[in-house]
Amino acid sequence: MSVGDRLPELTIPVTRTLIVSGAIASRDYQDVHHDAVAAQEKGSPDIFMNILTTNGLVGRYVTDHFGSGAVLRKVAIRLGAPNYPGDTMVLTGSVEQVEGDTATVKVVGANGIGKHVTGTVTVSVTAPASGGASAGGAA
Repeated sequence: MSVGDRLPELTIPVTRTLIVSGAIASRDYQDVHHDAVAAQEKGSPDIFMNILTTNGLVGRYVTDHFGSGAVLRKVAIRLGAPNYPGDTMVLTGSVEQVEGDTATVKVVGANGIGKHVTGTVTVSVTAPASGGASAGGAA
């Protein structure tokens, strides 16, 4: 991991199911995340993704790249353009800073309207444990 390394793009289809299930999983029962009529009454063209789902997707993007030894230390994001059903969000990232086994990654997630999410993720990466004797017994 080196400053300037780019993470491969991750394309995420933004489906109605993803939006609703993300809101339910994060216990965000605001009607704008599951009820299209209520969202329209509040000025939105449709339901839209909540920040907790976006936060989880950003974290997944970084840990998928760095592997099983990756531990998220900090996720700092800001939302911009909403993610509506039918959108596609493309996440991109680059390593901005490295100190020992810890990196700061700049992440951007864009959809057809613009930048949905921008921010930084601090991640520590340790080598996964190698095989050997299992805990509590001989190999």
